[in-house]
Amino acid sequence: MSPPVAQEMRSDSVMSVELLNEKKPPVAPIGGALVAVQQAPVIGDNYTPASGSLEEARKNVISVLESDMRPGGLGYQHVETDIHEDDVNTPDKWVPRSKLITRLTGKHPFNMEPTNIETLLDQGFFTPPSIHYIRNHGAAFQDISWDTHELTIGGLVSHPMNLTMDQLASLPSTSLPVTLVCAGNRRKEQNMTKQTIGFSWGPCAVGTHIWTGVRLRDLLLMAGVDMAKAKHVCFVGAEDLPNGKYGTSIPISLAMDAFGEVMIAYENNGARLTPDHGYPVRVIIPGWIGGRMVKWLKEITVTEEPSDNYYHFFDNRIMPPHVDSELAKKEGWWFKPEYLFNELNIQSAMANPNHDERLELSSITPDAEYKMRGYAYSGGGRKVTRVEVSFDGGKKWELCEVERPEEKFSHTTKYGRYYCWVFWSLKIKAIRLLETAMGAGEVMCRAWDESNNTQPAVLTWNLMGMGNNPHFKVKIHPETGPNGAQLRFEHPTVAGPAKGGWMNPLSAEELAAEHAKLLAAAAVTEMPKRDPTKKYIPWSEIKQHDNDRSAWIVVHNKVYDCTPFLKDHPGGAASIVMNAGMDSTEDFDAIHSTKAQKMLEDYYVGELAEGFADDDAEEANSSSVSSGLEDADVLIALNPREKISCNLLEREQLTRDTLRLKFALPSKDHILGLPAGYHMMVSGKVGEKNVMRPYTPTSTNDNVGYFELVVKVYFANEHPAFPKGGVFSQHLGSLKVGDSVQVKGPLGHFEYVRSGHVQVLGKAREIKKLGMICGGTGITPAYQVIKQVLKDESDPTEVFLVYGSRTPADVLLYDDLKSWAEKHDNLHVRFLVDKVPDGETWEHGVGFVSEDVVREHLPAPGEGVVVGICGPPVMVQKAAVPNLEKVGFEEDQYFTF
Repeated sequence: MSPPVAQEMRSDSVMSVELLNEKKPPVAPIGGALVAVQQAPVIGDNYTPASGSLEEARKNVISVLESDMRPGGLGYQHVETDIHEDDVNTPDKWVPRSKLITRLTGKHPFNMEPTNIETLLDQGFFTPPSIHYIRNHGAAFQDISWDTHELTIGGLVSHPMNLTMDQLASLPSTSLPVTLVCAGNRRKEQNMTKQTIGFSWGPCAVGTHIWTGVRLRDLLLMAGVDMAKAKHVCFVGAEDLPNGKYGTSIPISLAMDAFGEVMIAYENNGARLTPDHGYPVRVIIPGWIGGRMVKWLKEITVTEEPSDNYYHFFDNRIMPPHVDSELAKKEGWWFKPEYLFNELNIQSAMANPNHDERLELSSITPDAEYKMRGYAYSGGGRKVTRVEVSFDGGKKWELCEVERPEEKFSHTTKYGRYYCWVFWSLKIKAIRLLETAMGAGEVMCRAWDESNNTQPAVLTWNLMGMGNNPHFKVKIHPETGPNGAQLRFEHPTVAGPAKGGWMNPLSAEELAAEHAKLLAAAAVTEMPKRDPTKKYIPWSEIKQHDNDRSAWIVVHNKVYDCTPFLKDHPGGAASIVMNAGMDSTEDFDAIHSTKAQKMLEDYYVGELAEGFADDDAEEANSSSVSSGLEDADVLIALNPREKISCNLLEREQLTRDTLRLKFALPSKDHILGLPAGYHMMVSGKVGEKNVMRPYTPTSTNDNVGYFELVVKVYFANEHPAFPKGGVFSQHLGSLKVGDSVQVKGPLGHFEYVRSGHVQVLGKAREIKKLGMICGGTGITPAYQVIKQVLKDESDPTEVFLVYGSRTPADVLLYDDLKSWAEKHDNLHVRFLVDKVPDGETWEHGVGFVSEDVVREHLPAPGEGVVVGICGPPVMVQKAAVPNLEKVGFEEDQYFTF
């Protein structure tokens, strides 16, 4: 029995569906009048009868869908009816969604793909709507309906049109299967190499529906397109996004191609579109990336120029591998049309062996067979001509059997256009998998198309991570399972933020660090009234000075050029640069003295402009290039240009003056996003004043949903030199569960990446030995770095720590550091205290950081050796630096955290 139709279709219409078949010219509504226009030539399809009846066409579509149903499949019109728990507190709380999917961006916006290729292919040639991949840039658009929505067609046409959905559905329709693919399919493999600005799609951002709608060519001919001037057709959706409505364009040559089949679709798999697939109407462009197929379509405009929409420029590009986000912005790569990604490239992937599939050796008899299978596709209507598999690392390749169901289900193949995926398979003796495990250790596949395009052997990284299509490699691991010896198969990655796959993954810290570097946001500020006697500078100019070459900040509506002060700033240049090009009033006041505020006058350049239509405060809150972080597969809490509020979950008193504080991140799916070795600014209101101080958590990005601070409270009236004690540490010590602080960052001079790879003052270096001199609470960045080194047992980096405190009671994190040093041969710790109170025992050193301590407990200066310092200024300036230099360390061989 057929599954129920997701939404019944209305049969009433405004225009006759028989107009073209009766050889009568179609009509276009203009201001209520019906005007006859040029008729388009009729190209048939496999579904629409001679009568043009949409009902009959739908029945034919459903008949074909039923013929391809696979046992155990969900069904060709399967949609969910329940609201997923992850959507309950989001703007998408009204959209039912499947549990059989991987959410790539936490909860919202909703972007998903099926959990693995096997699940996808088990459905058959046609994909159920519930597990067809979905790419949303924001919330699914809710304020739209079939009865009220209108589609506008204008621009270089003689008869502009406003079509209701009933009018659109009454026009001659076409139905054909088309495989849709996200431009980021298999992107996670790129993110495992180097973080892109996109979230981590696995290999399942692909699916096939039978789409029904009206050919764009027919609509443009009805509207009287001016072919003498027309060069592009622009599409705009109805939804509102942070950078306006989603829009893009295609060339007029494609729009008018009689065999290109560009469609304005209102049905998929014989039912009206679901919300996530663009209800009630969307664009379908066979052979192109999904990013050009605008959903919730509102406007079609014929133009001489390509779309000037934000998303047309700042999405869907493949730039050369040397272009990073900074260079793309600086050199205008976002505006170079030759780097647009439009037509799909050749691609294949393997479903079986599936990821984490096991094959017991006891089942591998001499006659046992194994069926390998997967999918392949190409773009631009090009036919996939062959798929090959290699068992010896790519030296020899074996042809697979290729199944092309599209040739049964679509009329386009008669004209040499192939717009759907193919399924490939190869039957082998199972023992070959065991032989491969003992030999190359992997099997791989590649596809070819009729233009003799094939997949490259290795990936080429690009900033947006798009079009990734290297050979798809599956590793084979011989191991012992619960039933004895077995083979375990491992795909390159698994989709989304989950760990898995053979590719050596970037750590969560690396992902966070890369995203933090890509993040660009700004704060909104109140603007003053104009004073005609002063110079006013608009945001458009201020925003250009947002880097270490030119760093302008706004404090109390005044603009300052702090570039000359970067090298002398006690807190380092980064703490200025992170606020450059934006309003930093609150942050400046929270951390600086009256003296510092007075010093600002030397760098004054003008007043913040007010009242410009294009240069107002809203502009300060947007980036000139896409940050891409809506695409991030890991939800990053920290923002270098915006504070986030975090509530206290737990507090644990460790000693009289030391406590551990656990704070909640914005959601249980967020990580903090602090690179190992960096710190962040923590702020709160003390009395009537905002106060901000740097802290490094003792937790890492492996801790999801929260971060922890170990805080030493400096009480008032306990140290004669500081009778008020530590104002902010006392504030933190007074927090109760439910209270909040604000955090912002990251900041730092040193980042430990992995396996001896570090960043020192923004420059990549490779080290073998890392020394650290820390004092008091300055231990926390070193503590994080040590955790990062030790969590990877294969990391050979040798770490030497000299940690000084006033008394044994002042030593923070003692138990962890001591036990780690006892368990790990590559960690050496020397504890020092100024004094040991009478009656106490102390098994470690007493004294200060001296030349002898440096010689005895830190590595000698040399290639691959650096030393980091964190502690009170007097320790850094009077003890650490002088004694490092005495033993031969050069200035570029040590740094302060």
